[in-house]
Amino acid sequence: MTAPSSSTGGPFTDELRQWALSEIAAARAPDEVLRELIARGIPEELAVDELTRLLESRLAELKQQREPAPHGTAEGHATADIQPAAEIQHVPQPLTAETSNLIRVDGREVSVLMQLKHPRVIVFGNLLAQDECDKLIALAKPRITASSVIDMQSGGNRQDEGRTSSGMAFRRGETKLIERIERRIAALLQWPYENGEALQILRYAVGQEYKPHYDYVDPTQPGALPFLARGGQRVASLVMYLNTPPRGGATNFPDVGLEVAAVKGNAVFFSYDRADPSTGTLHGGMPVIAGEKWVATKWLRVSRTDP
Repeated sequence: MTAPSSSTGGPFTDELRQWALSEIAAARAPDEVLRELIARGIPEELAVDELTRLLESRLAELKQQREPAPHGTAEGHATADIQPAAEIQHVPQPLTAETSNLIRVDGREVSVLMQLKHPRVIVFGNLLAQDECDKLIALAKPRITASSVIDMQSGGNRQDEGRTSSGMAFRRGETKLIERIERRIAALLQWPYENGEALQILRYAVGQEYKPHYDYVDPTQPGALPFLARGGQRVASLVMYLNTPPRGGATNFPDVGLEVAAVKGNAVFFSYDRADPSTGTLHGGMPVIAGEKWVATKWLRVSRTDP
């Protein structure tokens, strides 16, 4: 749906407001709505302010829907377990092997070691070359700091006892090596290169872990606003193993009893078509028992995100 036109530098009319609300309700990425408003002549600062207010209003509405009415009323018993329907998103559809279990991408033969339909999980073998893994670790080592999580109240970052690793993030395409790997990922997963977040490198020492969690963000939380404004919701994750820990460090999916061993050069992909536990994508990085674990993580969004 195209936004109604506005004269250059014109006001944010009721018609534009209704259009923006309908787009938000339809789960269109906020950055796309913002770009169209600016293209229609709304000054950027005004467009950002108005869109922020509309998003906050939408979040408040969703929160109100989730809150049960006071106990002892018919409404309370009727709505206590009702949740707003999660919006269904298009997700990456990785290349499939036409013969045997091999996929040829970027001159490499990538093997499909395991697949699940629900949750949608694929384990790839030989996605990264051994020397690529070593080079990524070497590039990351001087820049790693304590890992953090998204603060769902403020939208910023904060440290959390459930995530005890250290890490860093490259800019998208920061070096020729990183761009080649990112282009390979885009081709394998059949998802736009620009829709991938920055490649994140993580190091787990003995005893460190990432307790089970979801990679999408809860759109009803205040801290989701700035996150979703930079490319919309996450729809898939790819965890690539840069070394093989002597013991421990598997990626586990507790809802389905699956553990994926960390093997150098291999990767585990999983997608989630809505921000809801029904996707079955609860997962975690199990504690390292001996040695250390290095991984590279690529998160995919519904639209173009910051490099």
